[in-house]
Amino acid sequence: MLAALLLAGATLAGCGAGGGNAANSADNGTQNATAGQGSQQETILVGADTTFPPFESMQGGQVQGFDIELVQDIAQVENLKIEQIKTMPFEGLIPALQTDQVDVAVAGFTIKKSRLEKVNFSNAYYKSGLSILVKKGSNIKGLDDLKSKVVATKKGTSSVDLLKKNGITNIKQFDNIDQAYSALESGGADAVVFDNPVNINFKNQHDDVEIVGGLLTGEYYGIAVTKQKPELLQKINDGLQKLQQDGTYEKLFDKYLGGDKSGLVEGVKAPDDVALDS
Repeated sequence: MLAALLLAGATLAGCGAGGGNAANSADNGTQNATAGQGSQQETILVGADTTFPPFESMQGGQVQGFDIELVQDIAQVENLKIEQIKTMPFEGLIPALQTDQVDVAVAGFTIKKSRLEKVNFSNAYYKSGLSILVKKGSNIKGLDDLKSKVVATKKGTSSVDLLKKNGITNIKQFDNIDQAYSALESGGADAVVFDNPVNINFKNQHDDVEIVGGLLTGEYYGIAVTKQKPELLQKINDGLQKLQQDGTYEKLFDKYLGGDKSGLVEGVKAPDDVALDS
């Protein structure tokens, strides 16, 4: 009887130990699976045109600016890993999205219906418009005065569309906006028509220029996303909304735009609601 009792006790103890190990294994498996899910990151490639300060520029060999930090912050809150930021000319960004060379692109992109046919856009993150930058003392007061003038701007941008629609034909188009500003400074152009925040950025660094005529248009910037990844577009929008709600987004205006919050977007704007016709 004693032997039998001892044997039974050993068996029960063995079962208890075995059951405990099984439970621990299951718990560990669940924890590991959960940890694995939390650590899994979707890797993305980001395209950027670095000739659009203060939204994108190259400083000390590093790409930086409002748009760059914005997309990095979105990646962080949405568990996305930016594998690389590929720099390229503005006109190459949408083709790069269409051919899967990049997944996301930032370049102060104006949301336009013609672009929405080729790529997706996030909800708007900046309200902008075009303005006229001239040398101080010029006789240019508005858009009508540009019809007999040489106007500089950047290739492939909405400013080119605006100028042509208003009968301005003497347009010098450059690969980057710095070349347009150089033309204005050297006398090779009478005015620069471009995105107002970029014109403001240049004006703040040069005492001999001024902005005239007020805003010529109202337009919104969005983050361009490949049409092949609708789920990525949702993550970008979710991340943007989180940043708008927690104050991170607004801090970018202080850091890169000198606290000028005229372009701050209150609430979320859908691309279809704000897209320009051209």
